[in-house]
Amino acid sequence: MSTAMSTATSTAPLRVAVTGAAGQIGYALLPRIASGQMFGPEQPVILQLIEIPVEQPMKALEGVALELEDCAFPLLHDTILTSDPNVGFKDADWCLLVGSKPRGAGMERNDLILENGPIFTGQGRAINDRAASDVRVVVVGNPCNTNCLICMHSAPDVPDERFSAMTRLDQNRAQNQLARKAGVPSSAVTNTLVWGNHSATQVPDFFHTMIDGRPANEVIADEAWLKGEFLTTVQKRGAAIIKARGLSSAASAANALVDHVRDFRRATPKGEWRSACVKSDGSYGTSEGLISSFPVRVDAKGDWEIVPGLELNAFLEAKIAATVAELEQERDVVADLL
Repeated sequence: MSTAMSTATSTAPLRVAVTGAAGQIGYALLPRIASGQMFGPEQPVILQLIEIPVEQPMKALEGVALELEDCAFPLLHDTILTSDPNVGFKDADWCLLVGSKPRGAGMERNDLILENGPIFTGQGRAINDRAASDVRVVVVGNPCNTNCLICMHSAPDVPDERFSAMTRLDQNRAQNQLARKAGVPSSAVTNTLVWGNHSATQVPDFFHTMIDGRPANEVIADEAWLKGEFLTTVQKRGAAIIKARGLSSAASAANALVDHVRDFRRATPKGEWRSACVKSDGSYGTSEGLISSFPVRVDAKGDWEIVPGLELNAFLEAKIAATVAELEQERDVVADLL
């Protein structure tokens, strides 16, 4: 299904594929893409929206598309609705893999990983065969690190550096917690850094984060809070939101995905970095080949690197080792898919 929309711009549109497009994150995300917040105010887009082949999600997707039409976004050239990944990923410049199977009652994390494995295998193959030659892939659906690893291995013709998973939401959460504790606006907090897995083992780093140009742990002279409440608040923020609203993070996750894509499309300011999950090159004690969160810097051409040379103290080394061990265990669970 396709609905064409007119536009005044002559710039070639980007094709943006979004899975789980009728879900809560998709509902919050799509208007921000169509309005130019993700790719810029002069960049038209074609949205290629993918849902599971079940009547209710596909009907919901039709409703989302009707609302996009009613917004009359000048940058939105076309909207394609499908349940077929081969259609949804065709010629896509960006693939935003938002959808994944959620954890059910009594389901362990390993069960969730095994349930999602075939989904991301299939998506990786479709991206490999159908997407644009310069495609970029961002995995949001949890467990996003390992889902990204599976997808990357299932798309052997797409360079590994084109794949990333999202800890930008964790970065934003950590930044806000530190700003509130220090009594400063969030803009005063820079280089907020999250290491490892997007899970309860992730490591929000208050040693390398800066507040008004000074290390956060110098500005906030409360070591017990930094090593205790701060870490656990960021690590368990998703669960706290579910408890409060009865549903998982949606608006904040969509906002973080906008941030993440913009982080990879423009040069990182000098002396700064962003948190993102990318393929490990063995840096910072993280096994080579894992998809793990690092400090990442992007140049003017859009090429990224893991920021080298940050000093790790004993506290960080222990915490990073624990989250890396979890990533290794998850990799072992899906070894037959890699």
